[in-house]
Amino acid sequence: MVSSCLVGLLTRYDGQKKPPAPECMARLKNTVWIPVCPEQLGGLPTPRESADIVGGTGRDVLDGKARVLTKKDNTDCTQEFIRGAEQVLSIARNQNISTVIFKARSPSCGVTSVLGVTTALLQKHGFKIIEF
Repeated sequence: MVSSCLVGLLTRYDGQKKPPAPECMARLKNTVWIPVCPEQLGGLPTPRESADIVGGTGRDVLDGKARVLTKKDNTDCTQEFIRGAEQVLSIARNQNISTVIFKARSPSCGVTSVLGVTTALLQKHGFKIIEF
């Protein structure tokens, strides 16, 4: 499973297309992979306002201790982020996914600088996450 924005699909928050990440594509070579965008799966449009986790990490969002708010006007989109994370978890389970490759610095998919909501949920269920 891979963040769809990493493979060049039009799912980025700003609606811009970026070329596929070469390092990511090299990692995916000769494998079967499924692109996902947790934010779209949660019901958010593309383009959409950029958002940040406020008050903690993705784990805190799942525990109800933090929220996901848009940067521009502080619109709460926590439920959409949680819904998207749950959808990705369902896909990962149903497709027997072993490894997930996610986009760095994302409030959904981040691993290191930002622990995203979807990453936190998948880690809770034992999935291996790699960040690009």
